[in-house]
Amino acid sequence: MLKQFFNRIFACVIITILIINTLACAAQLFPLAIFKFLIPFKWWRKIINKILIRVANNWVLVNSMFIHYCFDVTWNITGLEKLKKKDWYLVISNHQSWVDIIIIQKILYGRIPYIKFFLKKELIWVPIMGPAWWALDFPFMKRYTKEEVARNPKLKGKDIEITRKACEKFKTEPVAIMTFPEGTRFTQEKHGTQKSPYQHLLKAKAGGVSFTISSMGEHLHKLLNITIIYPEGPKSLWDFLCRRIRSVDIIVETVDIPEHFVKANIEDPAFQKEFTGWLNEIWSKKDRLIHRITEDKK
Repeated sequence: MLKQFFNRIFACVIITILIINTLACAAQLFPLAIFKFLIPFKWWRKIINKILIRVANNWVLVNSMFIHYCFDVTWNITGLEKLKKKDWYLVISNHQSWVDIIIIQKILYGRIPYIKFFLKKELIWVPIMGPAWWALDFPFMKRYTKEEVARNPKLKGKDIEITRKACEKFKTEPVAIMTFPEGTRFTQEKHGTQKSPYQHLLKAKAGGVSFTISSMGEHLHKLLNITIIYPEGPKSLWDFLCRRIRSVDIIVETVDIPEHFVKANIEDPAFQKEFTGWLNEIWSKKDRLIHRITEDKK
């Protein structure tokens, strides 16, 4: 009981430190974002962008240092050897907890470009975070529903066109784009509801992944397939902060993206079938890997 009490105090201290780190990062980001907005010259924005990414990377570094030195976690990591900071990557992972994001940022820091996420265009108006995402060149996308396209056929393909324009800046600077194909965190309830064919995973949604590959054009050559396994079972972020996670297995696999995928029409049924089969095969291998490692740990 006493140990649990001190672990909760420890978690509160860590949360306070992380909040201070975030506020310190924001205090540096916003003045730079204003300068970037007011002076729209490409050469100037290129300079500001490098500083902004350095600030964001420092935020990840400080968080990662606290995780490394303050938490007694055994990190079993494989597959980091061939990663390069000057390559373009699409990063995917299974998703069980908010801890996943912390882990991914920690293990990939300094090994690949700063990780960014595709965001809905409306999120640019979110207070504080919206301007920060804009300043860091997170790609904002506009997705049209089938109903909207049916009402206005001219909208067909516009979402890809808008997102590709947002990604134009990535042609000269390497970037890593992160997405969770499952679309949500894994729970046994969700697993049963969707009747997933996998034992440890939800179904992978091919649409979002194929949209990302198509939007990034010919620059996106490599898929970083990350598998995160918690031998004691998935834990919440609070559990992690209270030091209830003792070990984590992380397997990183670099997969070449077929060249014709980046040039394909994602509306083409033949492409959709091929791409879905390709992603499902990756997901099947991931499920078998999780099962094997989980069984070996018992």
